[in-house]
Amino acid sequence: MQIQQQLSLKPYNSFGLDVLAENFAAFSNLNELEELLTVAEQQPLLILGGGSNILLTKPVDGLVLKNEINGIEKAGEDEEHIYLRVGAGENWHRFVLYCISHRYAGAENLSLIPGNVGAGPMQNIGAYGVELKDIFHSLEAWHIGDNKLVTFSKEDCAFGYRESVFKNKYRGQFIITSVTFKLNKKPVYHVEYGAITQELEKEGVTELSIAAISEAVIRIRRSKLPDPAVIGNAGSFFKNPEISIEQFEQLKKAFPAIVGYPVGTEHIKVAAGWLIEQAGWKGYRQGDAGCHEKQALVLVNYGNASGEQIYLLSEKIIHSVNDKFGISLQREVNIV
Repeated sequence: MQIQQQLSLKPYNSFGLDVLAENFAAFSNLNELEELLTVAEQQPLLILGGGSNILLTKPVDGLVLKNEINGIEKAGEDEEHIYLRVGAGENWHRFVLYCISHRYAGAENLSLIPGNVGAGPMQNIGAYGVELKDIFHSLEAWHIGDNKLVTFSKEDCAFGYRESVFKNKYRGQFIITSVTFKLNKKPVYHVEYGAITQELEKEGVTELSIAAISEAVIRIRRSKLPDPAVIGNAGSFFKNPEISIEQFEQLKKAFPAIVGYPVGTEHIKVAAGWLIEQAGWKGYRQGDAGCHEKQALVLVNYGNASGEQIYLLSEKIIHSVNDKFGISLQREVNIV
């Protein structure tokens, strides 16, 4: 275990931002974590996983801890389900591919989402009609103040749309160390959302399988989203806002092509990418900070943009969309 001083976090965030950490260390088990927290004492803490959902706008004071707890193990099974306990530092997509190779169903629609497993429950990641909560069973997290391991059930996590207790009530109080998932032995396919059905038809898939759905999702994502290894980004920068049906119907009169999906009986989830594109931001670039040319929901670092420049661009987009549509966008990415 080694604590490094004044270390660049450029390799540890998907925006590729060259920001210094005052102190930096990695941990791969609970003993190392406990020891580092003892050393840290009262220093400010920042926990990093895959660094794929964070915007670093300034040097990070205190101690940055990178979670590298890996491993996938069977935690139990019944007639219909397999339970897998996964280290929080495990790569998310690698976990999804593990499930597919073992014919464990449920995670296939979440293929190619960047980041690590531990970040998944924090914001209830989701894509193509499936959210993490749909396959979630429980998690373990280290309580920083009480210095002990706590188990959270699905109900304890209070999952919402890109929300959980770890982003709100317990923000900064816990470090997620492992997540247990409940996968299906018999698949239930979700192909009604987005372009999955069209992609399957284009590829001539006549018999559904979790592998075929995963491959379709991967192709769709690669066609629409920039690779962080090539262009710095954190995927979707904004949440899709939910508005009342009444507001949606009013907007539809002025903007007949507005894109929205029903949420329950009283709300419509509006496509944030469509709103941003209609406000004129798609493909916009100022210096090395920009809005991606293929997907307006993705803000990018073309090379040497600062986190502050990307943040200011997001502010302009929020004000612009609010002025045009009367809808307030919320950031999905965590700002540090």
